[in-house]
Amino acid sequence: MQVETPLFSYPKYWAECYGTAPFLPMSREEMDQLGWDSCDVIIVCGDAYVDHPSFGMAVIGRLLESQGFRVGIIAQPNWTSKDAFQALGKPNLFFAVSAGNMDSMINRYTSDLKIRHDDAYTPGNVGGKRPDRAVTVYSQRCREAFKDVPVIIGGIEASLRRMAHYDYWSDKVKRSVLLDSKADLLLYGNAERAIAEVAHRIARGEHPKEMHNIRGTAIVLNALPEDWNEKDSTRLDRPGRIEPHTNPYVDTRTESPGAPCSTSGPAQETISETQVVKILPVKGRPKQYIRLPSFEKVSKDPVLYAHASRVLHLETNPANAQVLVQPHGDRHVWINPPPIPLSTEELDSVFEKNYQRVPHPAYGDAKIPAYEMIRFSVNIMRGCFGGCSFCSITEHEGRVIQSRSEESIIKEIETIRDKTPGFTGTISDLGGPTANMYQLNCKSEEIHARCKRLSCVYPGICKSLETDHSPTTQLYRRARALPGIKRIFVASGLRYDLAVEDPEYVKELVTHHVGGYLKIAPEHTEGGPLSKMMKPGMDTYYRFKEMFEKFSEQAGKKQYLIPYFIAAHPGTRDEDMLNLALWLKQNGFRADQVQNFYPSPMASATAMYHSEKDPLHRIDYKSSEVPIPKGIRQRRLHKAFLRYHDPDNWPLLRDALKAMGKAHLIGYGKKHLIPPTQPKKPSRNVKKSSATSKMRKGRFHTQHTGLPPRKQS
Repeated sequence: MQVETPLFSYPKYWAECYGTAPFLPMSREEMDQLGWDSCDVIIVCGDAYVDHPSFGMAVIGRLLESQGFRVGIIAQPNWTSKDAFQALGKPNLFFAVSAGNMDSMINRYTSDLKIRHDDAYTPGNVGGKRPDRAVTVYSQRCREAFKDVPVIIGGIEASLRRMAHYDYWSDKVKRSVLLDSKADLLLYGNAERAIAEVAHRIARGEHPKEMHNIRGTAIVLNALPEDWNEKDSTRLDRPGRIEPHTNPYVDTRTESPGAPCSTSGPAQETISETQVVKILPVKGRPKQYIRLPSFEKVSKDPVLYAHASRVLHLETNPANAQVLVQPHGDRHVWINPPPIPLSTEELDSVFEKNYQRVPHPAYGDAKIPAYEMIRFSVNIMRGCFGGCSFCSITEHEGRVIQSRSEESIIKEIETIRDKTPGFTGTISDLGGPTANMYQLNCKSEEIHARCKRLSCVYPGICKSLETDHSPTTQLYRRARALPGIKRIFVASGLRYDLAVEDPEYVKELVTHHVGGYLKIAPEHTEGGPLSKMMKPGMDTYYRFKEMFEKFSEQAGKKQYLIPYFIAAHPGTRDEDMLNLALWLKQNGFRADQVQNFYPSPMASATAMYHSEKDPLHRIDYKSSEVPIPKGIRQRRLHKAFLRYHDPDNWPLLRDALKAMGKAHLIGYGKKHLIPPTQPKKPSRNVKKSSATSKMRKGRFHTQHTGLPPRKQS
């Protein structure tokens, strides 16, 4: 894979002489104490400031500080005026804007579009401390505060909205957030490489609008370069014709906003400056880009939207991804290839900066639930090659696993032991996006350089994928042998189809690192939904279950698997949910907290939800439609099937079972799903979802009934 400029090889900015700050300043008083007259970079973020490597603002802030820049933090500002954005004065270089660790809309609304009243990233778990579409609102306020200061947006909200995207909350396709926010540059994914280069180039006098060739960035152009080769995306993955007499794929450089596709008329004159546009390619890549259907087209044609989504997902391998261009009226969103993953040494250095590992003192004794969850946990890797269609981790962090060294991880565990307040000897998690992908990557650089698979483990595990878990097993053994460490749990989600490839790892995990319950995510039991989720069938679940029970028994422990499932996912029929409910009852599971599929921006499943087509495969206008549970009643029904044991759901389920011709499942016997009558006493109100449950990415937690599960036939 191509080697980029080493992350920490840049000459330090002159302000390095100020050294490192105990906490990045959030006020003028703190700046005065540090001897600063101004900040070079000001980070504006929708989360409370926690100086910990699990929080994006802290990672970017400490990285820029290590490059010699003075970095200030404006956390959860009052967005109703520009005043809060002027609190630290005018930044010398730029504003860096992020909504926070979560998308602001997902943070604010449930999958049923109801407002949440709590926020795990806010002191006191108080909701409403950030605006809807925070990246756009914050960017506009930064412009009002200091008109001439560059604004650079990043984080997961900006990352997942870098192109035209379906917006679940307005039920329409919205244009790239670059245009709505009026930002100068967008950084997507884990942005350490990009932010370091951008900061140093701005310090040398460049404007971010001139930075066209940085990996992991997107920018708006008024015209396209003529010395680049253009590929029409519809020729790479043809979706078919829109109508018999109109070519919808004409060169969009001749389109005017809202005008029909035509090569005649005054539209030719609107881009007369194309000849003077000069753009250099990213290192090692040819002058070639793929032109996606325009925003105007994908916003009106769901099939073209699904096509554009598919092409974007096929162009996510940093080793072979090409530039993507999507016209928006008479402007063009230019999306450079993804960033080159950090080396182990670079990732170690990112995690070993001067983090205090606690919230900023300004919050006093207020609890921040997201911090309470991770303060005794250690992130050992980044990325996910699972490619689950409903999840945005891959779109944000990439498919290439970036792993820290064992030494760096051990050092962080010792730091937690020695310095973190309240530590009692238990590490709550040793994991990442997926607990058991540590140091698992493609065995062949040559094969990886050509690969465009959407998943390394679906429909089966790629033969070129390394599945040896021995580095993880060794890490577990060394970590739990440290003095002062009593227990180390693995709380991150486990990819069990990978785990069964290494029984020694499963034995180590089950024997020493499960606290009675282990969460895994089969997501469904039926083939239809599973094929749209890109998840393995239940045979793999049973293989893992057999190992889990065997090793638990050998260890003399009574432990349970906690499966996660998704309701109302694209591709799910009412019959699928009924079969899942019967499986849950047969196996003695009762759902504690349930959430329907949440169509997050850019996910492949969201493209399915909007288009009713399957972008996981080549599509055209004749492709069969995917069943989509969209209506309120159907989504509630699917949710009710998962909570078949809740009397509040029985009236809805009775009506549905009768309509489905399944009335024989209503009764008082063991083979019945629900009883025919309501209880005499009203059921207790279901407790509202906690801050912790909101962070479970649209799945749900189950409780075992305590009864031994029946054998499967």
